[in-house]
Amino acid sequence: MRNIQRRAIEAPASEVGRLLDRLSTPQDRLWPARSWSPLRLDAGLAVGSAGGHGRIRYEVSAYEPGTRVRFTFTPGLGLEGHHEFVVVPDGPARCEVVHTASGRLAGKMRLVWPLAIRWLHEALLADLFDNIEREATGHLVRPARWSPWVRLLRRFFPPDSASTSGRSPGPTSGPRDEPPTGP
Repeated sequence: MRNIQRRAIEAPASEVGRLLDRLSTPQDRLWPARSWSPLRLDAGLAVGSAGGHGRIRYEVSAYEPGTRVRFTFTPGLGLEGHHEFVVVPDGPARCEVVHTASGRLAGKMRLVWPLAIRWLHEALLADLFDNIEREATGHLVRPARWSPWVRLLRRFFPPDSASTSGRSPGPTSGPRDEPPTGP
């Protein structure tokens, strides 16, 4: 499995990188925790820090402040591999944020990934990219919308509501055709 999502952002890579460095902190303005299970890491954004979001567990395996963070999936998930965010400069006032998930599917994940997890994963990333664009530029050109399939899947895979309590959810990623499930 290889899944690549990207978004061009009309802001300097250094500014977007600083936003990325706040993932899983109280100052995190990127992770769409109002609509999705929050990202939690036991030791913050540092190599060896373990955590994840919802049922997806991983640990930070590489971190280059302002540029890149890689998470390696926890064994037993049915997904052997990693996912990472990279901020790629594209001139002095523009950059691209690239998210790559790469790995080998095993067990029931061979069925669950293509039917459900992939679509939820892509919707979460679109919401996160919306938050990056909004935070870095002050506006959002075209908010992401969940497809009917994602809205249906959310009935079977709602966010982990217990994990969202006690944390400020940060920005939402814009209006939906119907309200998201969960907090």
